[in-house]
Amino acid sequence: MLGIKKAMILAPHPDDGEFSSGGTIKKLTDAGIEVFYVAFSPCEKSVPEGFPKNILYKELNKAVVHLGIDLKNIVTYDFPVRDFDKHRQDILENMVSLKKTIDPDLVFLPNSHDNHQDHEVIHYEGARAFKHSCILGYELPWNNFSSFNNYFVKLKKTHLEAKHAALQEYSSQKLRKYNTLEFFTGLAKVRGTQVNCDYAEAFEVIRWID
Repeated sequence: MLGIKKAMILAPHPDDGEFSSGGTIKKLTDAGIEVFYVAFSPCEKSVPEGFPKNILYKELNKAVVHLGIDLKNIVTYDFPVRDFDKHRQDILENMVSLKKTIDPDLVFLPNSHDNHQDHEVIHYEGARAFKHSCILGYELPWNNFSSFNNYFVKLKKTHLEAKHAALQEYSSQKLRKYNTLEFFTGLAKVRGTQVNCDYAEAFEVIRWID
């Protein structure tokens, strides 16, 4: 990723960035690229019983440390989960503000095949706000009826280990069937096989500017 100095992860919900792109994030920070993590909802309505309502943002702060992201580079909002469509303009205006203040060279957001209603909003508003940046769409297979991956990031085992360590911080999400080391290692092996390496993460090119 020559020329990339600042990257930004747009995560509709905390942990979307780690689930989709954790290994890539670690590879970027290892290379000295400054990474910003933007989460749009604490998902209070979805927090499992027995956890405090703000648990996901607390877990996010612990998770990103494993990926090399500075805590000062975390930006959080309080939009209600599953209701982003009612707040599209506010979400867009927040993104435009981030574009002005941070101006990232590279933006990661949900891919164009993600069928979660909140992810759809972040995809389209993110593409509008950051149209002058490089944009990659990340995959979350459980939300994708199909996917179009044409950009692959080769990873080392240490990148995957950092991703797993980050995901382990999300105690409230251990109930998710896909939140296992076996699943993410297997997916990384599949993506790696597609580009003749051991491990990789795959993305959809939304826009690339050299």
